[in-house]
Amino acid sequence: MAPGLVETPMTEVWKQDSDIWETVASTNVLHRAAQPEEIAGTVLFLASDLASFTTGSVSVVDAGQTAH
Repeated sequence: MAPGLVETPMTEVWKQDSDIWETVASTNVLHRAAQPEEIAGTVLFLASDLASFTTGSVSVVDAGQTAH
């Protein structure tokens, strides 16, 4: 699992400086950070029987940051 920018207590320090936050958030197509629950869906999928044939891969959940 490779998440992009997610709003967490660890990223709160970046939000104190709007220039830094806007720069970091603009690195993905949606121009915002993910909420933890937006990442949780992929985690639940990977932990479920629906992903039983998924092996040796990385699920990228980054709003297009790596494709940007």
